[in-house]
Amino acid sequence: MDKNNLANREPLKILVFAASLREKSLNKELVKLAEKILLQHGCKVDFADMSEFDAPAFNQDVEDTFPESIINFRDRILVNDAFIISSPEYNGSMPGYLKNSIDWVSRFRPQPFHEKHAMIMSASPSMAGGNKGLWQLRMPLEHLGADVFPSMFSLAVAHNAFDESGNIAETTLAKRFESTLVSFINLVEAAKHYPCMKHAWVEFLGEKTDAVTDRVE
Repeated sequence: MDKNNLANREPLKILVFAASLREKSLNKELVKLAEKILLQHGCKVDFADMSEFDAPAFNQDVEDTFPESIINFRDRILVNDAFIISSPEYNGSMPGYLKNSIDWVSRFRPQPFHEKHAMIMSASPSMAGGNKGLWQLRMPLEHLGADVFPSMFSLAVAHNAFDESGNIAETTLAKRFESTLVSFINLVEAAKHYPCMKHAWVEFLGEKTDAVTDRVE
């Protein structure tokens, strides 16, 4: 392997945001820490706020007129190599406004989420750390062709988890968080520089083909 080529590579570009509109969100604390770690490992971070991607409820009657916030979301997904979302859990699921934004972006062609690498995480005062909501978030992202990292990080009792510097106070847990992010970085880097296969996104594999319902890209 040519070491000069490795040295001349552009750093990975990763979009990072918390799916929370609340100013003092625990999920915003978690993505700020993720940003710091990503920068330490040589990534370029596009740090966003959920308010930048919030939009009126999706209405198929007006889908040809995309809100500026949704165009922004689409563009930020496309320009970056991967994205990380830290999402709160609302009643055992993801926030409705996050699902709404995903639904809007899914109407663009080509499909923006297809073959984009994603990592999802959560922070919650609960003992489960918002993990139920992450399972709900995986489904639409994977359905739309995103490669969601297998390891999901759920920070439990998050209101007591951070020290004054914004780091995870418990040493072992802090190391696990960093190692998970590094594993994600390595996977995205490998996929970017050593692609093995490009394939079409098919909405429902195995379904009988029909011009009316078939969605293939």
